[in-house]
Amino acid sequence: MAEVSNRRQGWGWPTLAAAVVMLDASLTFRNLWPTPAVSWNGELSMELAAFIGLLALATRRFGRPSRLAIRGLTILWVVLVISRYADVTTPALYGREVNLYWDVRHVSAVAAMLARAASPWLVILVLAAVVLIPAILYAILRPALGRLATAMDRPAERRALELLAAGLLVVYIGQQASTRLPRVFATPIAATYARQARLVATALTAAPTSIGAPPVLRPDLARIQGADVFLIFIESYGAVSYDRPSFVADLASSRARLDADIRDTGRNVVSAFVESPTFGGNSWLAHVSLLSGVEVRDEDTNVLLMAEKRDTMVTAFAQRGYRTMAIMPGLHESWPEGTFYGFNEIYDEDRLNYRGPPFGWWSVPDQFVIARLDALARGGTSHAPVFAFFPTTNTHTPFSPTPPYQPDWPRVVTEQPYDEAELQHAWEQYPDWLNLGPSYVHALSYTYETLGGYLRLRADRDFVMILLGDHQPPAVVSGEGASWEVPVHVIASRKDVLESLVAQGFQPGLLPHHPAATRMNALLPILLSAFSGR
Repeated sequence: MAEVSNRRQGWGWPTLAAAVVMLDASLTFRNLWPTPAVSWNGELSMELAAFIGLLALATRRFGRPSRLAIRGLTILWVVLVISRYADVTTPALYGREVNLYWDVRHVSAVAAMLARAASPWLVILVLAAVVLIPAILYAILRPALGRLATAMDRPAERRALELLAAGLLVVYIGQQASTRLPRVFATPIAATYARQARLVATALTAAPTSIGAPPVLRPDLARIQGADVFLIFIESYGAVSYDRPSFVADLASSRARLDADIRDTGRNVVSAFVESPTFGGNSWLAHVSLLSGVEVRDEDTNVLLMAEKRDTMVTAFAQRGYRTMAIMPGLHESWPEGTFYGFNEIYDEDRLNYRGPPFGWWSVPDQFVIARLDALARGGTSHAPVFAFFPTTNTHTPFSPTPPYQPDWPRVVTEQPYDEAELQHAWEQYPDWLNLGPSYVHALSYTYETLGGYLRLRADRDFVMILLGDHQPPAVVSGEGASWEVPVHVIASRKDVLESLVAQGFQPGLLPHHPAATRMNALLPILLSAFSGR
């Protein structure tokens, strides 16, 4: 028995060191971009140092923790590990820090969207991971925490741990006090909890503040008199599509075709970058910023703005005799923003009456929506020009499946818009969640081809088409530290409109130039000025 005891004690220090390293790594790992995987670079955990110190004090006063206490500590540690994973992975893949107060209300809708777009096997795998990963973490961490508890009963090991904890805490305090010391500690998880608590407290207790005076919107629209105006927000159309060489190469032919479609129909185009108020999602913040002329970067400001009565881009056109309509294929419920904006007509998914096969979460292909927009703009008894607002859906994350382009435009509004073979091929396009770039390029190519096809279909019509990105795609596509810039293109046959935009920072052609010409909200007066004779 003595021989066995000596053998166990011989393994004591290595197993203790392994437990400490494992617990440290579990709270200090980093995201391995652009994947959901993680890696550890040896950073230290302030929480682990504090935990060791508190465990030593508690053991001296109350004795060794019971098995029940160790189980409870293990569950708490699992929660900390999952919180760390969310803290380092979500911003890396999404592109911005998460605000639980604003974002948690959208979790169910996003999960449902991704579940519908993903393959059934991937959905099953994710659900299994949600169940199994906490259990696996518990099984791994329970022995490590138990080993720490055992060490507290051994004076030499306890003293070593106490010295380690004290030394780490001293170094951490020094690191916070001086910028000269190397950064060896990871950001504490407690800081993440504190930040989220501050955001919630601020949202619940802050008094409403003035959003500022509304912009004066009294354009005469003389330069576009009689022309329809189509404002098309292209989902996830970001500057990365022009900045990343691989994307530029893969999209070159599609852009060349679109450029030819523009010029062959007697039109021209000017382009710029603008800074979006959002990144990777929350498209409505970009919509309201442009349509209102007020910068809206969070949901609280959006709610305050919606409670006011203001002129918008929509009312500016309505006051000049335009029929204003919102074409909303992704709209399934009430939309009070439509009243704020001042639209005469709102066409949600039901009113658009798509009867063909579904694609992605929103079901309705963008080409069908443009065909319906065309019919609505040309139909009816009114001869008034149309201002139409249309946010696309087929370039939404995860970008697949992408509908086929249908060159026979009358067929796209029928119940069988595609041949069976091309339909099956499109439905087989499941996204590669570790490499969404190819799906993103394919979806953008479809959008370019659809827009170019419509320009040729209505070569004889006089309209102004504004193409604008709402935000960059998530960071899993855009990359770490990507800008918040998005392209804007104005396509028209009216030379004076385009010349006015060039004078205000736009570039001739489809290629925007950095830096951004302005912010999203400040683009509104630039556009209205270009459309007006004064």
